[in-house]
Amino acid sequence: MQKKGKLLHGGKAKGLFLHELKDVFDSIIEKCGTIDHKKAFLLSAPAVVKQEKVLQPAVKEGRTNLKKEVNRKLFEKIDLRKMEHQVGNNPEAKERFHADIKDKIKSAVDETGLIQIGKDRDVMINEIFDEVTGLGAIQELLRDDDISEIMVNRHDKIYIEKAGKIKDSYREFTDSEAVIRAIERIVMPIGRSIDESRPYVDARLADGSRVNAVIPPLALDGPVITIRKFSKNKLTTNDLVKFASLTQDAADYLEKCVKNRKNILISGGTGSGKTTLLNVISSFIPADERIVTIEDSAELKLPQEHVVRLEARPANIEGRGEITIRDLVKNSLRMRPDRIVVGECRGGEALDMLQAMNTGHDGSITTVHANTPRDALSRVEVMVLMAGMDLPVKAIREQIKSAINIVIQQARFKDGKRRVTHISEITGMESDTILMHNIFEFVKSADSMDGQLRRVDGFAEIAGR
Repeated sequence: MQKKGKLLHGGKAKGLFLHELKDVFDSIIEKCGTIDHKKAFLLSAPAVVKQEKVLQPAVKEGRTNLKKEVNRKLFEKIDLRKMEHQVGNNPEAKERFHADIKDKIKSAVDETGLIQIGKDRDVMINEIFDEVTGLGAIQELLRDDDISEIMVNRHDKIYIEKAGKIKDSYREFTDSEAVIRAIERIVMPIGRSIDESRPYVDARLADGSRVNAVIPPLALDGPVITIRKFSKNKLTTNDLVKFASLTQDAADYLEKCVKNRKNILISGGTGSGKTTLLNVISSFIPADERIVTIEDSAELKLPQEHVVRLEARPANIEGRGEITIRDLVKNSLRMRPDRIVVGECRGGEALDMLQAMNTGHDGSITTVHANTPRDALSRVEVMVLMAGMDLPVKAIREQIKSAINIVIQQARFKDGKRRVTHISEITGMESDTILMHNIFEFVKSADSMDGQLRRVDGFAEIAGR
């Protein structure tokens, strides 16, 4: 039996045909009994899982059942929420608490008598520890710097985005309760909550990664988590040029625009790279200027010293205490800012942003969700109307024309790459129509998705004016 165990766990399963693998499986069951999760776990070596996909559901079910049994034993012994509350943010107390939890997990795993193989035992203990004290199945994914997005559709369906491509992570939580515990661990440190009365929340992780969570009854198949990871490496224009997101010529042009205090609107769809581009071009703001950043969930990390970061706050469980982006934009005008950087305009704050740009706070930057530069201006127009001011359309467009100088359009392509597709200049108005000219435009290759952002000849550069 020991010999066959080495075969399964030594990476030599490639030569096994299905019927031979079945013989080994039956032999294990005969010696070890008929406990489903035991037999499945003994075949959970990566070599077998990768070679024989038909075994994967049984393996996953076995591991899940084992985790549930260990969790049950563990929660019979401790009140985890009470202990976490007592520990608080004390590093030494937290270290002792985690060591104690790990010992209890080891004891619970050993009590099952189902795992004798050292490496698999350690893996299982670490997985349960992450689920009990951390973020469970997504903890390891958060440590992977190559992953840019994590999407938990339900407890047993977790997807990731890597290099612009979405793929299955082949990881899962034990059950929906484990997902709920992970959500609570994310939102509690920043003073937010989620429950049936308010079953969705926006939050952030300690590293700045953006989190959205939705629970039943809104999420029909179980709790949902979406995490947009914040890159640990601060990107520069050199990085964007290297990634072919824009050209060096376009990067130099945008640097001139920022340094010459042009008001910039970054437009793009969800996941198109707007916040990344906002971070990069905001780094061009001179170090001697006072910058106020305003966001729903703090993501921006500017390199300058003279930066004030503000974050909106949702209403509490009684429906009180909400501080909106619009409230913060209004308040920022009393903070003597040289520049105002708003992470994203979604509503009536667009009017206050335009007024700020028109009243001495030039050089400000914000983003909107839109698919073209022209759509971006229409989107701003709609958001101004959301402010509740009864303004004629022409007056709104006059405000937009005089406030915004440059529109940058960002897009995510089918190959997963994020590119700047247009850099457009607002040049004036003709009747009720805002006039725009493209300074740079992405030109696709005839036979592929590749192309290049090219300067459009014949138009003056606003950057130098």
